[in-house]
Amino acid sequence: MKELIRKLTSISSPSGREEQVRAVIKEEIASSVDEIYEDKLGNLIAVKHGGKTKVLLAAHMDEIGIIVTDIDEQGFLRFGNVGGINPQRLVGQRARFTNGTIGVFGVEKLEENEKLTLSKLYLDIGARSAEEARQKVMVGSVATYYHEFCDLGDRIVAKALDDRIGCAILIEALKRVTKPQNDLYCTFTVQEEVGLRGARTAAFGIEPDYGIAIDVTGTGDTPEAERLAIKLGHGAAIKVKDNSLITHPKVKDLLTGLAVKNKIPYQFEVLPFGGTDSGAIHLTKEGVPSGVISIPCRYLHTPSEMVDMNDVEAAVRLAVAVMETKLD
Repeated sequence: MKELIRKLTSISSPSGREEQVRAVIKEEIASSVDEIYEDKLGNLIAVKHGGKTKVLLAAHMDEIGIIVTDIDEQGFLRFGNVGGINPQRLVGQRARFTNGTIGVFGVEKLEENEKLTLSKLYLDIGARSAEEARQKVMVGSVATYYHEFCDLGDRIVAKALDDRIGCAILIEALKRVTKPQNDLYCTFTVQEEVGLRGARTAAFGIEPDYGIAIDVTGTGDTPEAERLAIKLGHGAAIKVKDNSLITHPKVKDLLTGLAVKNKIPYQFEVLPFGGTDSGAIHLTKEGVPSGVISIPCRYLHTPSEMVDMNDVEAAVRLAVAVMETKLD
């Protein structure tokens, strides 16, 4: 499974430009589903039939990135954010555009006590003039972090584990499930990082009876970290609440019961910030009972996110258990 994660995280596909990762996912799951299609916004929806109840399982394909807003006379790029970017984490890091162009983040000279903002940063792609820069990129070009996948044994580090790890878990679950008890709509969504947009349109079209997102969550297990109960290596996290969702009791009880029954390591998640695709799914039409299977992740929205493969395996097993449980 690590090779699948390596492949998915190596792709540059920021919000709104998910074409490359969508093509790889489609190839991975084509032989494991009954039907596969792409909706008008670009969500990839894979259907596996098994019963009358519709269960939507969602993992988002997009990642955070930047977008070029201006090119100066010397060829340096100014940029804005696509999703949640922290300026403090950019200086000296590298970015890659979807066409392969690579640049380094630099910063203007700051006055003492001046706060670092995106407006004080630039991207250096090695161009000597605006004309040379425009041969490689243009205003509106988008890029993502450029960092390699690192295998640390039980733990792995990569950019875009938010949420390529969710995509990998959903792919693996589709390959493992043998007796689906519901009609499964495994949806690889677009534009989650800019407002849960793909999940909103996908859920409206599918009209599911239940919704479950598979996404990362923050941890509280590093020095002087925020007080959160989530820890790497302690199992899949069953979300109770975040800023976009209070998990429906029926879904929370379902996930908890399946984890206990199948001896799957789990922990409960109460997150005081953020949200997932279930935040949009549960508000669709008359409402959809929804929840989240979360993967604990350190260093969220940085070029070096970290997850534990034992938690990943637990999440796969829990997703399969949902797929093979008859719901009504």
